[in-house]
Amino acid sequence: MDPQEDCPLAHTLAQRVRDARDELTTRWLDRIVARVTLEPNRIFPTDELLDHVPLLLTGIADYIESTSNEISADVPVLHKAMELGALRHGQGFDIYEIQKEYEILGGILFSYLARIVDEVEQPCTRSELLFCAHRLFRAIAIIQQATTSQYLQRMNERIHEREDRLRAFNRVITHEFRNQIGAALGAGQLLNLEGLGAEDRHRLTGVVVRNVDAMRSRLDALLDLTRLDAVDVRRQRHVKLPQAAFEVARSLRDASDSRGVEVRLGTLPPVEVHAAAVELCLSNYVSNAIKYADVAKPQRWVEISGHVRPTSTGESGDASEVVVEVRDNGIGVPEAAQPRIFDRFVRGHDDRETSVEGTGLGLSIVRETVQSLGGTAWADFPAEGGSVFAFSIPCRRQRDSAVLAAQSEPTPDEASV
Repeated sequence: MDPQEDCPLAHTLAQRVRDARDELTTRWLDRIVARVTLEPNRIFPTDELLDHVPLLLTGIADYIESTSNEISADVPVLHKAMELGALRHGQGFDIYEIQKEYEILGGILFSYLARIVDEVEQPCTRSELLFCAHRLFRAIAIIQQATTSQYLQRMNERIHEREDRLRAFNRVITHEFRNQIGAALGAGQLLNLEGLGAEDRHRLTGVVVRNVDAMRSRLDALLDLTRLDAVDVRRQRHVKLPQAAFEVARSLRDASDSRGVEVRLGTLPPVEVHAAAVELCLSNYVSNAIKYADVAKPQRWVEISGHVRPTSTGESGDASEVVVEVRDNGIGVPEAAQPRIFDRFVRGHDDRETSVEGTGLGLSIVRETVQSLGGTAWADFPAEGGSVFAFSIPCRRQRDSAVLAAQSEPTPDEASV
């Protein structure tokens, strides 16, 4: 039991905190914004979440006033603190940033009370003043613990999910490698047989090459996945979007020529993009469009285009994102596979239907890459056929928003590759 339960000073200080809730909320938000790379209205992206802060301050004030107002698990203020933990997890905060966030809050409250306490015409002893400070410290610690616990719970869920996906991946890739190694090894052993005809030798050599090439493709996909975790794509080289698209089209020229697919470069705004990330995403989209071209059509094509559009996240209303689309007139994706087409190991078509082998990792790599940049990936399937695979990422520079008024087309020599 707090020996200073009926401290008059505690009542006065608690009321002053309640009266200054809006001012203290603004100061806390400003200090957080100064430390992280999020815009102010993404720190608390909805009015409901922003309203959490005055409620947190009210809970702290109530506890300063009396320890009988215990901040327990069934008190609404703790539920708001837990929602804040879930929000911070979704925004990519680390645990240190959450701790620092509450350290800032504590500093603001202690500074505020230290500034006004001499104005309070309320007699008190030194011990009463120390007990008020202890109540403030304990209230912040309890709320911080609730936020941190919810954040760590979400983080553990993500870790368990990744472990489950890794185990599933190991089972799938091990099975595929075993089959492909067995096929290549068997064909290679048959090649050593004497008296083997030229036609049989050619056929067996093809078996070896196809299976080794398939394993190489899977290893490339594995390397892409590891780079997503090991490399901060924000530190990669940056190029203009038309340059990135041209490089992808150039690198896939042999594949497109062999399938009779024309790769077109449509309107592409000259905004800066992350070279490695965007080229990785475009390579997956375009190579899929080439693989699943409709051989029944006399003209087969895939077109890369893009535009810049405003978003609603900018405080001043001028934030923007670049949208990149890869459109084709191929065979499309069966309706049953469309909802899960970006999941790992999900393929739109069975190997036996199209004679196109794959692991079902390419589109999941695209999704995870653009999400690491703060963007999204999606697909549309027009009624007239074909597919549109797209992704959006935030514009790197504020001046890129000017592209909304004047988007440039590629140079004539880059219009078709």
